[in-house]
Amino acid sequence: MEARSSGFSAMAPPVFDGENYQTWAVRMRAYLEGCDFWEAVEQDYEVAPLPDNPTINQIKYYKERTTRKAKAKSCLYAVISPAIFSRIMACESAKDIWDFLKAEYQGDEKIRSMKGLNLTAEFKRLQMKESETIKEYSDKLIRIENQARVLSTDLSEKRLVQKILVSLPERFEATIASLENTKDLSQIKLEKLQSALQAQEQRRLMRLEGSTEGALQAKEQQNIGGKGKKWKGKKVDGSSGSEAATGENSADNSKNNWRRYYSCKHCGKQNHPHFRSWKRPNVR
Repeated sequence: MEARSSGFSAMAPPVFDGENYQTWAVRMRAYLEGCDFWEAVEQDYEVAPLPDNPTINQIKYYKERTTRKAKAKSCLYAVISPAIFSRIMACESAKDIWDFLKAEYQGDEKIRSMKGLNLTAEFKRLQMKESETIKEYSDKLIRIENQARVLSTDLSEKRLVQKILVSLPERFEATIASLENTKDLSQIKLEKLQSALQAQEQRRLMRLEGSTEGALQAKEQQNIGGKGKKWKGKKVDGSSGSEAATGENSADNSKNNWRRYYSCKHCGKQNHPHFRSWKRPNVR
């Protein structure tokens, strides 16, 4: 099957920059298999020369096998970063390139074992933060589990479930208690646990949003009500706003309803400001 007919030629192959070789190798092998190039990388088969007076089928078969080897080598060249390319450019075939990368970056069994131990230690140290969601925390654990699996280190689904249960923040205690009463937590699947925790997380978020919205509405209503009330400051005689309101309701104020001012400096009366006094010097 040619790459053009499979549609893989339109997909970008994974680029290797020297980090996470195991993950890259798994993805790259799947890409090469989809393009029908993996046989040339795995076997490095020999292409027999054409006989004298070859048939059309023989010519077609020869060209196909030769082209597949060239395309496999070209594909590996394309996915290697410039810093690594100078080290593999002398390799004669796609298999030589693949074997070189495997020996250089995968390491021997001892190195693989050390990498597996490091991943296991990281898995044990990881704790869920208060600001994280269940999905974000689960994705971290699954990433470590996938990397460990490539290194033949066992981090089973059961261990993932146990890790989530013992490292959750306090806000999930009610959900865990409910699950303990209804299900066998030693047999629960990771997907079901994630779904239950995410549902509780969504309910909590909805409650928080509802309470926040209610508080904002109450504050807005309070602000609207406050705009309708006039602020009554301190009167001239030193009384406060509440005292002034009481004074306005008294019999004397309701009887004459005169505005009070400071005593006029020209006539001494309090029923007008000094600049309206008829006894001021500049009056006409």
